[in-house]
Amino acid sequence: MPKLSLSEVEHVALLARLRLTAEEKTGLTESLNVILGHFEALQQLDTEGVPPTTHAMVLQNVFREDAARPSLPREAFLREAPEARDEFFVVPRVVDT
Repeated sequence: MPKLSLSEVEHVALLARLRLTAEEKTGLTESLNVILGHFEALQQLDTEGVPPTTHAMVLQNVFREDAARPSLPREAFLREAPEARDEFFVVPRVVDT
C-alpha cells in the first residue's frame, strides 16, 4: 500500500479547513501511514466464511410499549415558564431577520 506524502496530508488538511503547523503535518503523516499499515495487515487476513457484521457484539434495543398516558394540563406547565403568551412559551429571538 502506498504511503501518504506530506503534500497529500496538506491537501486533505486544506479541504478540511484545518490550519496545521509543520510539526502537526509531519506527525499526522507518520500517524496516518501507521494506520494504513494496520489496514494493509488486515487485508492479508482470510475472511472467507466470516459473515459481515456492523458490531463485534450483537446489539439489542429494549423498547417499552408506546402507550398514551395523561400528562400535566397545559396551564400547569405554562405557569412555570418565565414568560408565556396564549398557549405558548416566549423565548428570546435567536435569528435576526
